[in-house]
Amino acid sequence: MAGTDRNNLAAEVREFLSTRRARITPEQAGLPVYGGNRRVAGLRREEVALLAGVSVDYYVRLERGNLSGASDSVLEALAHALQLNEAERTHLYDLARAATPAGRRPTATSSRVRPTILRLLDSMTGVPAFVRNARFDILAANALGRALYAPLFDSPLFAQRGPVNSARFLFLDPAAQDFWVDWDKGADDAVAFLRTETGRAPHDKALTDLIGELTTKSDEFARRWARHDVKFHRSGVKNFRHPLVGSLALPYEAMDLPSDPGLRLNFYTPEPDSPEREALDLLASWTTTGTVVPAGND
Repeated sequence: MAGTDRNNLAAEVREFLSTRRARITPEQAGLPVYGGNRRVAGLRREEVALLAGVSVDYYVRLERGNLSGASDSVLEALAHALQLNEAERTHLYDLARAATPAGRRPTATSSRVRPTILRLLDSMTGVPAFVRNARFDILAANALGRALYAPLFDSPLFAQRGPVNSARFLFLDPAAQDFWVDWDKGADDAVAFLRTETGRAPHDKALTDLIGELTTKSDEFARRWARHDVKFHRSGVKNFRHPLVGSLALPYEAMDLPSDPGLRLNFYTPEPDSPEREALDLLASWTTTGTVVPAGND
């Protein structure tokens, strides 16, 4: 591992562990508190070491960024001591994997959408659907997906460069705050998803470049990035304010494509007979049916 990569990984580990430690009070960890002169709101390093059953020196080494050689039992003990959720626990394991020789190899990621997936998108005429990678590049969309995401596809951000990228739109185009009703939540989630991906694919240069660009150009992104929050992107409800059909509260699913590492199929499924269903039907009537719209190259 090159010196710069090693230093970046150490910094990532250090900040992740220290921010998780800072959010847990001794009371939350079930530890007694003696005296009132604590210089930190969260746990001290020696308290994390006690909870994890490791020596203070060893935990200090871990928090300084040296996860190389940490066993699964040590990682599990840390996850328990720091009360990590599923996404955070996975991120910790990803960081530890990146510190090993086997984990230093670049992670393979698909860069093209296969014809079978394009045909699947083409057949999903009743729901907006698209395929994106972990950097939020939209690589392909069906007609209704493109119609729903028209503010992104029409954004001047992508007039001279592609592909359409929802993270860039979210933080760099003022129109995003009109399109996404819950902009703050969307911003929090997007940054957490990108942080999760840095653990899974630490050598993805395009991902690193995207994060560098957003950190430099958006204070909102930089502030959230410093939190080191991580999250999985699986399902939920997104609220849109579409320029043609108005407010939409759309349940979504995000599914990994097992044969295409790093790619996800995203689609929205409104309730039958709901205002959202009627709005999407109206939107569909204004689009050209049966056409999958490639969204640019990876």
